[in-house]
Amino acid sequence: MNVVIRTATEADVQTIVRFNAAMALETESKQLDEPTLTAGVYAVLHDPALGVYYLAQRGDDIVGQALITFEWSDWRNAMFWWIQSVYVAPVARRTGVYRQLYETIARCADESPNVCGLRLYVERENTTAQRTYEQLGMHRSTYQFYESTS
Repeated sequence: MNVVIRTATEADVQTIVRFNAAMALETESKQLDEPTLTAGVYAVLHDPALGVYYLAQRGDDIVGQALITFEWSDWRNAMFWWIQSVYVAPVARRTGVYRQLYETIARCADESPNVCGLRLYVERENTTAQRTYEQLGMHRSTYQFYESTS
């Protein structure tokens, strides 16, 4: 069955919440706080400046997702799109769902005059995802990622 890539609507909130919770548990063994996660998903859907969710739908079933957020680069006078919250349902893995999500996002970025590139971060141990990203033409950045959380 064909996969259609579309942007998320408020009707998709529970699916996105479920996928994000599953991804966090699967990749980082983290149990996310559902009310906080739900509020975060609603925030994106109500404020396009925060990001946009792309969903992969096969028939009536949503089988994958990716969130795009934005980082302004003063060096480039353009925006990086960060690919986040990537999740493909187990039944749809290794069937090209992520490739279709990525290619749609890359095409939209190419068509946007103020976008200078795509970036994402991945867990060091998630070699399966790393291989997927490399097969799509992405490469390991020269930057390392640091954070401070509150």
